[in-house]
Formats: sequence, structure tokens, C-alpha cells
Amino acid sequence: MKLASLKHGRDGQLLVVSRDLARATDASHVVPTLQAALDDWDAAAPRLQEIADALEAGRIAHLAFDPKKCAAPLPRAFQWADGSAYVNHVELLRKARGAEMPASFWSDPLMYQGGSDALLGPTDPIEVVDEAYGIDFEAEVAVILGDVAMAAGREQAARAIRLIVLVNDVSLRNLIAAELAKGFGFFHAKPSSAFSPVAVTPDELGHAFDSRRSSRMRRKLGRSRPAPSSGRARSRTRTPAGPAVRSPRAGSAIPASRSSAWWRRSASASRRRNSSNSATGSASRCPTRTAAPSSARSTREWRATRRGAGHEPRS
Repeated sequence: MKLASLKHGRDGQLLVVSRDLARATDASHVVPTLQAALDDWDAAAPRLQEIADALEAGRIAHLAFDPKKCAAPLPRAFQWADGSAYVNHVELLRKARGAEMPASFWSDPLMYQGGSDALLGPTDPIEVVDEAYGIDFEAEVAVILGDVAMAAGREQAARAIRLIVLVNDVSLRNLIAAELAKGFGFFHAKPSSAFSPVAVTPDELGHAFDSRRSSRMRRKLGRSRPAPSSGRARSRTRTPAGPAVRSPRAGSAIPASRSSAWWRRSASASRRRNSSNSATGSASRCPTRTAAPSSARSTREWRATRRGAGHEPRS
């Protein structure tokens, strides 16, 4: 099923959305908000599924679904932890600001805990004091979890996945270097991120996501603006494993990984961007190199993908 939150108060009003994203129906008479549903998921999920089935069959009153009226599916969360699975992405960004990358980044989980008191809706403005801060965004995949025990392994963490959602992770690039130099991590440099209008249960992705085995998702991910597309990526994600995944309560939003395995941009655009970055020292928004593999198996898959799609394909 697909769930959304109509803008209403601080936590929204829960909607069930049709699979074609054309229709929606109010679910607040069953459970008022998505957070309330997450707090009692075992009881709420079957009732929401009944509404979703009735909506698909045309047996329930509904309205046209309008993403512009939606908040983030989970407008605020008890915890937000962002993890990077593509170390090549981190390496490029650190290189752009003249920072060395520790060798441990290739073996240890990379995560930070960010603010989750106000998560942006799909069409909400990104408000900053000054555009000189260097507003940037990255397409990511996130999962919304139920309770996760401390030191949970991959299988245990995968069982806690309730919903999957897309994110535009917002960064203020020109604040990052000075902020990280203090040794306390991100704060001003990572404002509220924006979310897709719906969050979906894993079964909506079919064979593209198998939480019982590898917890890997295989889908194409695109991002666009009113102008031409900003880029396309192929998502090859796994849920985080080990003690890096911790949630004090249901409703924590934990991104599975950064999803930009590579961005398909034209060679000329890449040259212009790289030339500009080398002159200004700014970070590249869309790395054009393929992410480095993290295991022997992923190395084979990575090479096969490169042979099949070609290196640096045009958009």
C-alpha cells in the first residue's frame, strides 16, 4: 500500500493512496497520523490494507490525489540517521574541499544523525538565509523503521522495515568544511530534507526489493526540476547492518543508503562541471564515476553493469 500525509497540524492527516497515484482516501478515522500507525503497526497495518484494497476496487469514497497538498509522509520523526553506501561519492566530495579520506571509510559504516524535527513535503520551498551557503541536493532512498534492538544484525533490521520513501537530501555545501573541522559533525550544513509525497510498503516494489534475503533494492531512480532532468541513477541499496542501525521508537527514518551509484550526464556537461569545480573548489553535485564496489560479489555486479550500460552514458 501507499501512504501519504495531508498537510494538517504538525503531524499531518493520514491518507491511503491508490497504486496509480491518482486517487486518495482519508484514513484518519482508523488512525489519525502515520506516526500513530507506526506506534501500533501490527494493529494498524491490516486495517490500512483493507482501506487500500477497497480503494483499488472502487468501493470507498475518494478524492483526486494532489501531491502539492501533502506534507512529508512522516512530517517529523524521533530519529533521522543518514548513511552513505557509495564511498566513491564521499571521496569526490572530500577531494573537492581538499580533505583526505581515511582508509577506514572503505570498511566502517558512514552515518550521521541529523535533525528530524521538521521534514519537508514534496513541493515545499527549501528556505535558507543566504544562497551563498551553496544549496545542493541528492536523490536518496530511505526506509522508515519500527523498533530496532541495539546491535541488531541485517536480518533483524530488515524485519523492522515498515515503509520505503524517496528523499532529496539537502546540503549547504559551503558550510560543510568549516563545520566538520570543529569535530562535532553536521549542524547548520544539513537543513531539513524533502520527501516524496508517498511512502510505500516493501511489497509494492515486488521483486525489486527482497527484505527476507539480501535487503537489496534494484530500481532506477530519477530526479527532475521544471527545467531538464537533473540526473538519473540506478539504485543498488542494502539496509544498514550491525549496531549502526538504532531506533529508540517506532517512526525513526533511517536512509538505506545514498542511491546515486552513478549519474547519467552528458560528457560536455561533465567537462563543464569538472572544469568549474577545479577552478572554484566547489563540490560536484552529480559524480559521473561509478561507485566503487564494497565486496567481491559487488565487484562482479559492478563490472557487469558497466559493460552493459557503458561508462558515462548520455542522458
